[in-house]
Amino acid sequence: MDEIIYLDNAATSFPKPDVVHDTVRDFYRDNGVNPGRTGCDLAINAEQMIHGTRKKFSAFFNKSLIDAGVEKDPNRLVFTMNATMSLNLIINGVVGPGDHVVTTVLEHNSVIRPVNHKVREGAEATYVKPDADGYIDPEDIRKAIKPNTKLVVVNHASNVTGVVQDIKAIGAVCEEEGVPFAVDTAQSAGVLPIDMAECNVSFLVFTGHKGLFGPTGTGGICVADDAEVKGTIYGGTGVRSAVPYHLEEYPYRLEAGTLNLAGIAGLSAGLDWVQKRGTASIYEHEMGLFGKLQTGLREIKGVSLWGTKNLKERVATLSVSVEHYDASDVGTILDVEYGIQTRTGLHCAPLIHEFHGSAPRGTVRFSVGPFNTDEHIEKAVNAVAEIAADRQ
Repeated sequence: MDEIIYLDNAATSFPKPDVVHDTVRDFYRDNGVNPGRTGCDLAINAEQMIHGTRKKFSAFFNKSLIDAGVEKDPNRLVFTMNATMSLNLIINGVVGPGDHVVTTVLEHNSVIRPVNHKVREGAEATYVKPDADGYIDPEDIRKAIKPNTKLVVVNHASNVTGVVQDIKAIGAVCEEEGVPFAVDTAQSAGVLPIDMAECNVSFLVFTGHKGLFGPTGTGGICVADDAEVKGTIYGGTGVRSAVPYHLEEYPYRLEAGTLNLAGIAGLSAGLDWVQKRGTASIYEHEMGLFGKLQTGLREIKGVSLWGTKNLKERVATLSVSVEHYDASDVGTILDVEYGIQTRTGLHCAPLIHEFHGSAPRGTVRFSVGPFNTDEHIEKAVNAVAEIAADRQ
C-alpha cells in the first residue's frame, strides 16, 4: 500500500479515515440488529444512531436555516445506497408521461439514463449545453423551461472536468419559474459548502463514499420541506405493518426494507471527520496540490487538458489525453509501471465527452484527495512526462 499513489478520489475517496473503519466495525459488532423492528435495547441504539445521523446531515445541508433558528424536519433526510439510487427515486417520483425535465450535458449516467427512460415512456427532456469551459449559463436553464417542466436536475461538480456550477443562480431561476430543483452533489458534498435554502434546492442528492468519506453503498436525499416526490419503492418499514399500502410520511415514503446500518454508522463518522477538519481546509489542501498537478501536466509536450483551466469554481478533478496513446493504455502504464491509480474512459458521463471532443475513447482522469501529498503530485507529473516522451 505504501507504494500506491491513489489519484482516483472522484470515483471513491481512498483511504478512508481510521475513525470510519473503527466505527463500522465497532458499531456493527455491538449493535448490529434491525433498527425499528423491536423494542430491545440494541434495536433502540441502532434507531437512535440512524435518527442522529439524519439530523446531522439535515443540519449539514441546511446551515442557514439552523443558524436562523428554523427547525428542518430531519425525517426528510432519507438514506439510499448511493447517488444513483437517489436520482432514480427523484426522477421517477417527479417526472411522468407528458412531463418535461431540464438537465445538462455534464451529467453522469445516473441522471442521463433515468431521464432517457422517462422520455421513452412519454416524457420530454432538454439537455442544456455549457460554454467552452464547461459552465452552464443560468439563463439557458430559464430558456429551456416549458409550461410542462416538472424538474430541473443539475450536476454541482463535474466528475470529468471538475467544473462547479453556480447552483445558487440556477436555483433562483427555478424559484422564479416555479420548478423543483434537484442537485447532484456526488462530487461536491464534503468538499464545498452547500446550503439548500440559500440555493433554493428542492432535492439534494449525495453519495457517502466520496467527499463524505463513508463506506460504499451509502447515500441519500435531503428533501426540502416544501418539496414533494412520489414514492416508487414499497415494502416493510417496521411501522404500522397492517396498513396495506406503503406509508406516505417521510422518511418511509422513500425508504423500504432494512437500512445499511453499518454503512450509516460509517457515514456518520465520515461527516464527523469532515466537520472536524473543515470543508474549507480540505478544499484548500486538495486545490493546492491540484494547481501543481495542472501546471505540471500543461507543460508536457503532447498532453492535452480538457475543460476549464481555471482554479476557481471547480473541484480537484482533471481529465487529460496523451498524444499517440489511448487513454486506457496510459492508465495501465501509470498503474503497472508507476503504481499510480487513475480512472480512464468516459467516466459514465458520455455527453460531456462528446461536447469537449474527447469521445469515444475518453480521457485519463486525475482526482486529488486529502491524503495526497506534494510527492504524489510530483511523481504523477514525472510519470506522464516519461510516457508522453516515449512516443514523441
